[in-house]
Amino acid sequence: MSEIDAFKASVETFMAERNMTPTNFGKQFAGDPLFVFQLREGREPRMQTRQRILEAMNAAEVSAA
Repeated sequence: MSEIDAFKASVETFMAERNMTPTNFGKQFAGDPLFVFQLREGREPRMQTRQRILEAMNAAEVSAA
């Protein structure tokens, strides 16, 4: 599995575990309500963007625990 595929899977899993809509995820973590929809269509965010989103997701998990 490529790094971008792993990132996409992480985003989808995160949303599913929290019953979060793609629009809400995009607004909260990427500042772009279309982020997940574009990701599903083949958008490949820069490494810096992916890292920032993964860090925010991890921080959200820690604060929820």
